[in-house]
Amino acid sequence: MQTLSEQYQTRLDEIASQIQAAPVLAQYLEEEEDELYNELRQEFEPAISELHHQVASAAPLQLVTFEKALLADTFEGLYLPRVLGYSVLRGEITDQYRYVRPNDHFKDILLAICNSPHFDQLKKRIGQSIQVGFALSSDIWITNLMGQVENKRIRFFLQQQKSDRFRDTKDREELHQRYAKQFRNELYFSADFPATAGEMKANFSALRQFLLKRFEVGGDNSSFKAKIREFLNNTAFQGHEEYLEMLAMYGNFMILQGDEVKEYADHFARERKKFPEFDTRYLTFLLSLYQAKLGMDASNDERMSAVVDKSVKDKISDFYRIADKVHGYGYVHADTIEAVQEFYNAHEGLSVESSCLRQVVLIYFERLINGLTEREYLDYFELNKIFGVYMKIFGNQQFNQSVEKVSMKYIDKLMKRFTDKRAKDYQDVKKFISTQFVEFGFLREKEVVEMFKTRRKKRKED
Repeated sequence: MQTLSEQYQTRLDEIASQIQAAPVLAQYLEEEEDELYNELRQEFEPAISELHHQVASAAPLQLVTFEKALLADTFEGLYLPRVLGYSVLRGEITDQYRYVRPNDHFKDILLAICNSPHFDQLKKRIGQSIQVGFALSSDIWITNLMGQVENKRIRFFLQQQKSDRFRDTKDREELHQRYAKQFRNELYFSADFPATAGEMKANFSALRQFLLKRFEVGGDNSSFKAKIREFLNNTAFQGHEEYLEMLAMYGNFMILQGDEVKEYADHFARERKKFPEFDTRYLTFLLSLYQAKLGMDASNDERMSAVVDKSVKDKISDFYRIADKVHGYGYVHADTIEAVQEFYNAHEGLSVESSCLRQVVLIYFERLINGLTEREYLDYFELNKIFGVYMKIFGNQQFNQSVEKVSMKYIDKLMKRFTDKRAKDYQDVKKFISTQFVEFGFLREKEVVEMFKTRRKKRKED
């Protein structure tokens, strides 16, 4: 948790002073009317929100410090419900949808709200956040938190947010996903970089989550580049799986300049030489990055290819050589298709390097099809021939299913757009699906008939 920069602290102090000097606050404290507190919110929460977004974008490692500053009485509880939601989602969770470790930041904000003189106003906007936070927490943690709330009325309110319904993992997953959708366009993740090997082992998964979220949304990540370099220069971290993953994330997503390029290349070459099965481990993690749908494209591969020594005989060199051809010539070029076929003949289909290659091609397919309009369906028909070639080369069911999924999504768009059964565009789509989709195994003939069956309208009763 980094100290808040002077520019942000100064602006926070200004907002706090403005809140305390506001006539509507004096009126609210005297009359205690809900409408007056809402006026206070409308006047000052936009400024707090704007500053929070600035910190989240430019200095995310200071975000928790910023949110803790909002707990001061001078802010009168403003913006805390929103911050409570950020804290709920920021906590790292297991595949069982439980927090990996106690979410102390969530606890601190919730207790501040419970102890606020404005609790009756704030509670109207925190029920769902508490429900999700409690669902992800252990019963013991919730009991301990309840014990710190002296007011029986407030404690009863908290108890109402704990539901036995979310004891089932599936229900917790659905709850978390629904809640997270409300924040999908928000930047709210933060993390701490480790100083010791023990801290790295204990907290790296949370740091990885933070970095991948930042890389997914894009934007300026220069504020923590120095921290990553410091991590990579720490000899106590070298030779560990976490170090390998940091190497992969830094090289694939961060733009390196000047001395940073050589420094990174040296780190990569050293670990590649000393770390057991480095090539397999690196490509396995790279595969997980492709599959995570982080918006990776040719630029990621080209950055790595530029710093990797491809004279070394291993899987990494093999992969980046074929990736260079796919990106350089284009996946539709005859030379590329021939090179991919030769690569596949020389490598096992289930090998990690072959799996990475399939993802590189699949990313091109998905981006192309998702970018097509309905009027460009003839282009899709032509490119579909290329899909068939790669499906034949790879002979991989998972790859075929991925192509099928994105293709069916596009076909659904066409079916909604072209509804006149006598029109040429409708007949073109019908003919194409009836032949190509059956040939590829995307649909059975019976399913095609069902798709284009004319639905009879029910006769109105007299």
